[in-house]
Amino acid sequence: MRRLLLTLPFLPSMAFAQQAGWGNVGQQEEKGFSWIAPLWPDFWMAWTPATLAVFVGIFAAIALIGLLEGFKFRDGLERRGVLGLTTTLGDRLFITLLGSTYIFLAWLGLVGQPVWTPLFLSIGWGVFVFWKV
Repeated sequence: MRRLLLTLPFLPSMAFAQQAGWGNVGQQEEKGFSWIAPLWPDFWMAWTPATLAVFVGIFAAIALIGLLEGFKFRDGLERRGVLGLTTTLGDRLFITLLGSTYIFLAWLGLVGQPVWTPLFLSIGWGVFVFWKV
């Protein structure tokens, strides 16, 4: 009975702590999808869904350009563009990827996050390269 009388004044504060969410401190959080959570935690490289998407996109672009040059444009579709270079589809893809990398690095160095703007700049750069270079 003595314990009950001693804890009686603290009951409202304990109820408030329970309402504030402190009652869930020791419980595990539900894990949802995250772009930055590792796909395989024990793997030697931290493959996240974002890095996997980037690499799959690059390899898919290389495969698409290879198929186009292999089956549709057997002569390589060479042309001389505004840079004064004679380029094929593969050359233009390489220039696009290299330029996009520099766009992202410059944006992160000068501005920082978020990176939606350099994404759209890189897409525009790719359209320009395949159209004019």
